[in-house]
Amino acid sequence: MTTITTSIFDFFKIGPGPSSSHTIGPMRAASDFLKTAQQLTDEQASSIDRFEVHLYGSLSATGKGHATDYAIMAGMIGQVPDTCDPNIIDNLKNAGDKTYETKIKNKSIAFKNKDIIFDAIKHSYPFQNTMVFKLLSGGNTVIEKEYYSIGGGFIKWKGQPENTVSTLPYPYSNMKEFIELTVKHKKNLAEIMLKNEEALSGLKRAEIEKKLDHIINVMLEIVDRGLKADGILPGPIGLHRKAKLLFERRDRPEHLPGKFITLLSSFALAAAEENASYHKVVTAPTLGSAGVLPATLYAMHNHFKMPKTKLRDAMLAAALIGFIAKHNASISGAEVGCQGEIGVACAMAAAMAAYTNNHNIHVVANAAEIALEHCLGWTCDPVGGYVQIPCIERNAIGVVHAYNAYLLATVGNPKNQKIGFDEVVKAMLETGRDMSTKYKETSEGGLAVCIASC
Repeated sequence: MTTITTSIFDFFKIGPGPSSSHTIGPMRAASDFLKTAQQLTDEQASSIDRFEVHLYGSLSATGKGHATDYAIMAGMIGQVPDTCDPNIIDNLKNAGDKTYETKIKNKSIAFKNKDIIFDAIKHSYPFQNTMVFKLLSGGNTVIEKEYYSIGGGFIKWKGQPENTVSTLPYPYSNMKEFIELTVKHKKNLAEIMLKNEEALSGLKRAEIEKKLDHIINVMLEIVDRGLKADGILPGPIGLHRKAKLLFERRDRPEHLPGKFITLLSSFALAAAEENASYHKVVTAPTLGSAGVLPATLYAMHNHFKMPKTKLRDAMLAAALIGFIAKHNASISGAEVGCQGEIGVACAMAAAMAAYTNNHNIHVVANAAEIALEHCLGWTCDPVGGYVQIPCIERNAIGVVHAYNAYLLATVGNPKNQKIGFDEVVKAMLETGRDMSTKYKETSEGGLAVCIASC
């Protein structure tokens, strides 16, 4: 097995919603294509008269609802996800059929929304979410690059060289190997994750902690914003925000017996509603599941009053689980359905709850296993291609599910658990491979079809 070499700061990406595969990934691809195009000679650039992008798979099926075309346009005018204007998608959508310009060397290339083509849903490319970027001259292709959006805002491109990473101090490829490291070296989860991050990123411990604090603060701010917002979410569904109302009702007599559940649910709804509004959020592991982890962190920070050091530890535990799921299966709804998005988010949140409450690595692994096990088979069938129904409420259901998985993992001897996290990750991959494409972010089946016909 190959060693996991993902950086924490590649995994937790900041960018505009509503979908890491459909907005952050395509924006990053557009930005990379722009850099590649700058390598053309002046003579080649001078002949270009048109820019064109073809979208395939679920990018084509649900890209309109996910604002994929506007994310690509943002990338082509120089925006990048982590520093872009939080309202960039809104601004581009509100501008209508406006013409924009991008500069290739000294040549300005005009383009419009219509230059982004929603192509075949079923195709023969190696990844479900494929994009083909082209610069043309009189109908002839001057430069072409094939990109794949593989979930969580990660992208690959055809012909990309393999990453060469120096040897990590603590190499692992799955949970079994990670647990063996903790025993062999007598190191805890956080220490191993931090040492590996130092090797991967070249950052010093203080710099890593500062960057982690920034991601944590962004997550907390997302929930804060969402709890104060009301109104109707963008798009034709006409879905009303509920987070603020639920949060305000937390002390009502009918809510008091389950006040903590009410709070957790409102926190998750708040972040998911911000994501659905095209606002800046954090992949955790994706944007479709961007409410589960922030809700858990927000509860730790505001309800349990955990210090910042504990919140950092929480993020490291969550990253471990996310890394293993991504490396050995997938975190993309287009590849394995919602079990790879909300399912993995639940596993990450359950693990962070266990670790920050001082449980050992076996309980952490079991909490993640229980959470993911009971999300196996979850489909991704967004109504209208929008990350709203069932996505928003599923974040709220997910965070409560994650907390319950953590509680179950703390009962009895953790070494008596019959199923391991690695086995459930493998089951998720096999289930995803068997799942019809109708239920993998294409809106061609399930709830997306049933509600449209009601």
